[in-house]
Amino acid sequence: MNLDNFTKKFSKALLLAGFAVISLSISAFGNPSKEYSDSLKLLVYKTNFGKNKRVKTLAEWKMKRLQILDGMQKAMGLLPDRTKLPALNINILDSIKEEGYTRYAINFTVEQNELLPAYLYVPLPKGIPKKLPAMLVLHETDPLGKKALSGISSSPNKAYAKELAQRGYVVIAPDYPGFGDMEDYNFETDRYQSGTMKAIFNHMRCIDLLQARKDVDPKRTGVLGHSLGGHNALFVAAFDTRIKVIVSSCGWTLFDYYNKGKQNTNTLGPWAQEVYMPFIRDKYNLDASKLPFDFDEIIAALAPRPFFSNSPLNDANFDVNGVKKGIANASSVYRFFNAAQNLQVRHPGSGHDFIPEVRLEAYQFIDKALKHSPNAVKLLY
Repeated sequence: MNLDNFTKKFSKALLLAGFAVISLSISAFGNPSKEYSDSLKLLVYKTNFGKNKRVKTLAEWKMKRLQILDGMQKAMGLLPDRTKLPALNINILDSIKEEGYTRYAINFTVEQNELLPAYLYVPLPKGIPKKLPAMLVLHETDPLGKKALSGISSSPNKAYAKELAQRGYVVIAPDYPGFGDMEDYNFETDRYQSGTMKAIFNHMRCIDLLQARKDVDPKRTGVLGHSLGGHNALFVAAFDTRIKVIVSSCGWTLFDYYNKGKQNTNTLGPWAQEVYMPFIRDKYNLDASKLPFDFDEIIAALAPRPFFSNSPLNDANFDVNGVKKGIANASSVYRFFNAAQNLQVRHPGSGHDFIPEVRLEAYQFIDKALKHSPNAVKLLY
């Protein structure tokens, strides 16, 4: 990793389609000193002189937020340059008309020699033409990839792309590398340092595609995902502030609590696969205490945007106790923005699932955040 080149590369503003990637400092940010409690540590940043200081202004929060993104990139690899992106070159492979929408199978260019397969759901015209909200929808760890979200899965609780389209959202659902039509993806020969960062770049290009559509209101774009899609919804939204509402279902807990393995470093092995973040093994020795970021920090980086977490009591992967602690920590940042109501979590008695009643609450949360009336869908054509 050439840090000098990286600093030069990110020293200019990266402005694309209303999104800015601000230059990131590569200073060695340490953890806040122990003089700060867990409830306040997310409001402590490292000054240019290496001192810990309490965040009191918006400018200081912006510095803290950049330090969080920097920590993520230390584990995920650098976010590639987005200043000279190629045309999307959307190819429609086939289409099918369903109740309330048309679903298109597409692929499009995310970068030279990089195509991304996806499903694009476009609601059928209804009423006076009007721009619509849009959603990036991310699948779980399912060999079907994006197809599982269309209603063909044996589990009805996976059809959230279809359900959002029927509520009147323009929806894009891409495959994650290694799944669906990307099952043969070669992680060893790509330009990314982790599958996670490849996915972040892909998902940001999905937002580019949505916001380029004439029927989409670019100010009303969100993301929703379950499990694998749940943590990737968090990851992309941390980097892409065009995303105005975030829903993560069964997607996270603090690393100490992953697989109910508090203080057991062996439980982090799944996070170190090539499909995720190999640096967790190669640089940080599967030791949660050494990791340069955690999920409470990512949620803090979303503030004050609305965030909804479905975190069941009996999720064997993402221990609810780590969720409760993470939410308590992130709450301090939402209170800093006077936006405590924008941080919502539900703890149903289910296991690792996105059950109907919580799914409906999540949809209503999105509707409110994006000012959408699902019973009065109006499209622009």
